[in-house]
Amino acid sequence: MKITTMSSLPLILTFLFFSLLTPSYYAALLAPITKDHSTRQYTLTVSLKTPPQPTTLLLDLGASFTWVDCTRNYTSSTYHHIPCSAPLCTSLHSLSCSNCFDPPGPGCANDSCSMFPENSVTRTAVSAEALVDSLSLPETDGHTPGRPVTLPDFVFSCSITSLLQGLAKGVSGLAGLGRSNISLPAQVSAFFSEPYLFALCLSGSRTASGAAFFNSGGPYFFLPGIDLAKTLIYTPLILNPVGSTVITYYLHPSDEYFIGVTSIKVNGKDVPLNKTLLTIDENGFGGTKISTVAPYTVLHTSIYKVFTDAFVRESAALNLTVTEAMKPFSVCYSARDVMSTRVGPAVPTVDLVMQSDDVFWRVFGANSMVRIARDDADMWCLGFVDGGANPRASIVIGGNQMEDNLLQFDVELKRLGFSSSVLVHGTTCADFNFTSNNNS
Repeated sequence: MKITTMSSLPLILTFLFFSLLTPSYYAALLAPITKDHSTRQYTLTVSLKTPPQPTTLLLDLGASFTWVDCTRNYTSSTYHHIPCSAPLCTSLHSLSCSNCFDPPGPGCANDSCSMFPENSVTRTAVSAEALVDSLSLPETDGHTPGRPVTLPDFVFSCSITSLLQGLAKGVSGLAGLGRSNISLPAQVSAFFSEPYLFALCLSGSRTASGAAFFNSGGPYFFLPGIDLAKTLIYTPLILNPVGSTVITYYLHPSDEYFIGVTSIKVNGKDVPLNKTLLTIDENGFGGTKISTVAPYTVLHTSIYKVFTDAFVRESAALNLTVTEAMKPFSVCYSARDVMSTRVGPAVPTVDLVMQSDDVFWRVFGANSMVRIARDDADMWCLGFVDGGANPRASIVIGGNQMEDNLLQFDVELKRLGFSSSVLVHGTTCADFNFTSNNNS
């Protein structure tokens, strides 16, 4: 499905709309991030509607906007649709107006603005109503959650139940965190008239949540009192001129986040890869993307081959012998042969080098390896997968490599702050104190 428009999203209309609703104080907002281990998807929980209802959404770092299944049990005293004649509808790049649902429900009226929600897991999209309703998140001082703050006119899309196919159980839709002006973090920052900025700390824990910080450049305190904002190293965010989501908008660049990886090192040694693949061409191919939807880092076939060869070679120096692999991986080691350290299994380090040799994202064993334990096998596998010979992005940094790493997306300054593994600092992304402090 290809949709064309003649210009990119107008900044002024969106910010004029939200400026009318801006409160007189600044707040950093917070949301828990949970991993669903059956699907390896990350979910974000917000409060939506009036009265507020906890709503669990797929966390999609590259999606332009949020959508929610409105066809079942959607009851709120504050929702309303957006007329096609409204300036906000124009600013949303809505291309058509349609009826919503029958019997009547949210947005069910003639002359209602449409959007095109996408499921990035199944790569499907539908046309559905644009909707406005109240969204609430707790504010935070960087230590604990405080009182809830409500955005009374949060813009998202209604969708239909079938678009939930392939998403984790209990999920009601998708939280879009892409670099558009109607993503969740963009609307939070616009509400406070503050620079567009947010941070993620994904956890792989089965019992404790990671954390998302909106409208906050820090501090980000994790037990036992470590401010991870002080650990950040910065690299530019790169704009891909061509979108690669389900629906492509003419002359509209990608809302996904790209960074400039210039080389890969294993145990400090350069991997001899084709570096032309690391730059984005005029058709939007190549480069390095960050994705919360990809469970593992995906590499162009030619990069994957030389990278895994280098890893196996360096592992052999640690007396590790490759065993029979377990799909989707091709390099695995018997767990009994791999020693443990505070940063995970003792395997060669992987460095994603950015603009200079001094700026690199170090991947230790906790993020490079995946444990597979079954009745007939117990092994550690290299958690990178082959993406084929013609992927859109040559490198897609996936969730496994992002866990227990703090990532700060500063869209205003066009830069990514990254911590590398916070295990080095004696904490994890599951160590944020979500105990409520309503006096903050």
